[in-house]
Amino acid sequence: MKSILKMLAGYNQWANRRLYAAAAELPDADYRADHGAFFGSVHGTLNHLLAGDRIWLWRLSGEGPVPTLLDEILYESFDELRRAREAVDARIVAYVAALSDDDLKGTVRYRTITGPADIEQELLPVLINFFNHQTHHRGQAHCLLTRIANRAPSLDLLMYQRESGISMVGGPVGIPPGQQQRGLAPVGR
Repeated sequence: MKSILKMLAGYNQWANRRLYAAAAELPDADYRADHGAFFGSVHGTLNHLLAGDRIWLWRLSGEGPVPTLLDEILYESFDELRRAREAVDARIVAYVAALSDDDLKGTVRYRTITGPADIEQELLPVLINFFNHQTHHRGQAHCLLTRIANRAPSLDLLMYQRESGISMVGGPVGIPPGQQQRGLAPVGR
């Protein structure tokens, strides 16, 4: 199971790099505009992802800053947000790498933010939720990028596996050029 978690931590880092590279190309007005997503804008969604990861890292390790709101705008500046994202992704990779098999058999206690309740849960399902949450909201940001720019990078786990060589017999095969980014026909507005 540890190898799967390491793959998911690496995938998270890879997908965030691709997502942020695409978001960096958006005009600021489009990046910040409320497009009707759960957290409104690309900026709001990326901030939520960072907030959620910081909350979970604090619950898991007791270290780092911990936001108090799920929709907190941690950074107004895209560049600062990107640097913070990169630092948190490195922390996630290091945290997972340091886990032992005994750790994975343990539990974690935490207090929820909305509808506050004290919870104790097995660590492994918490980590699966942690990575699933990231994928869920990255998908929302990806949809916004597709809507705004009519193109978005591939974030498929399979593409990460092919590029990194994880689980590939014979090593990395790369991402075919046509699958690097998906362009769509212009959307009527």
